[in-house]
Amino acid sequence: MQAVVLVGGEGTRLRPLTYAVPKPMAPLLGRPFIGWIIERLRAAGVVEVILSCCYLPEAIESYFGDGRNFGVDLHYVFEEEPLGTAGAVKNAVHKVSGTTYVCNGDILTGVDLVALREAHARTHAIATIHTRAVEDPSQFGVVETDTNGRVLRFVEKPQPGETSAIDINAGTYVLEPEALDAIPPERKVSIERETFPKLISETERVFAVSTNDYWIDVGRPSTYIQAHRDILDSAFERPLGEEIAKGIWSADGTPIPRGVDVIGPVYLGAGVRIEAGTTIGPYAVLYEGCRVSAGAHVSSSIIWPECFIGHGASVRDAILGLEVVVEPGAAVEPGSVLGRDERVHARTP
Repeated sequence: MQAVVLVGGEGTRLRPLTYAVPKPMAPLLGRPFIGWIIERLRAAGVVEVILSCCYLPEAIESYFGDGRNFGVDLHYVFEEEPLGTAGAVKNAVHKVSGTTYVCNGDILTGVDLVALREAHARTHAIATIHTRAVEDPSQFGVVETDTNGRVLRFVEKPQPGETSAIDINAGTYVLEPEALDAIPPERKVSIERETFPKLISETERVFAVSTNDYWIDVGRPSTYIQAHRDILDSAFERPLGEEIAKGIWSADGTPIPRGVDVIGPVYLGAGVRIEAGTTIGPYAVLYEGCRVSAGAHVSSSIIWPECFIGHGASVRDAILGLEVVVEPGAAVEPGSVLGRDERVHARTP
């Protein structure tokens, strides 16, 4: 079984974090975000994963390589310019044979991929779409179906009264080769706006499988934070590493330093150095090589690798990108998202 994962987006909603790191490589509690997708595909029996890349692809390839260390064979295809969700799949078609999964690279989901594939086979579908119900579908593509799950039409970001359906396109598909054949080559194509409507009208073999499994689009700061919280709370998976105390996770099993007040849930990356007299948590995540000085307080925040938080500084409800410096006595404004090498100065009296 193969899978194509779409990882070509520039991650504009996560800027300035994604100026330095492509969205698929954003850290998420023990592995890059896309690593969670690859692991779920591997567990479902996928042996070959094709990553459709465009933005900063070298960061992805240098980390994952040929995939052997992650239990799959990884291949890379590259877009010179963004080709859209279907165009990116078509760009990888020379590496695809047979039935294949296609996954949006910014979706974290607990959908049962094996069950999705079995439903696809049972209905003899040309395309099967994972859907899920949401309270407010107005910001999504809504999928209307009949009582057998056959897709009747897509309604993109519906206005009030435009449809009674509340199941949205959840971004995981099972496709037959004939579905890939329907995508025109060498141009930008949307799978939601062009390919699926074409297949619906011409074949009537597009089906949807609606589930209530965990699902989140990690492409915004608020949802990136929420994904961390969900994993820390075991709502999706457990963090990678060792639980050194209840709700306290360490990437390498290093014990909590003496004199440090840690309020779980908390995640500490390898090589984190925390001085006595600090308070960490709850919902604090400090990635590899971070340093936190005495008297500092970090809570409800995600701190990317190699950041420095000075004596008596405060970080709350924020995301700090690579190598950010918070000077002694400084306070990071709640809601801040700071990019690489930014510096937060202490306010002068």
